[in-house]
Amino acid sequence: MTVPSEPQEEPQETPQLRLLRRMVMLLTAVMIGGVLVTFALIVIRLSDRTPTLPDQIELPDGAKAQAVTIGNNWYGVVTDDNRILIFDKTTAKLRQEIVLEP
Repeated sequence: MTVPSEPQEEPQETPQLRLLRRMVMLLTAVMIGGVLVTFALIVIRLSDRTPTLPDQIELPDGAKAQAVTIGNNWYGVVTDDNRILIFDKTTAKLRQEIVLEP
């Protein structure tokens, strides 16, 4: 023979417990948002933004390049014979030559 069990009442939620539950939910939402923002910033920063250079740069007098720098409408090549050669980015023509003192 089974004894009918009395329906158990659910305990009432206190205001402090309700506040704590809402704060935990808010903290979870903020943390998820922070992870998404961090991921988006990493993707934006690491996206391919490499500048374009011509396939081939013709240096005068057989000079060898040591370094290259890029501006808006130009690129510069530092050569091993102490010169800086400034080329036009669109036409690849030599715009200026700067001789450095040794």
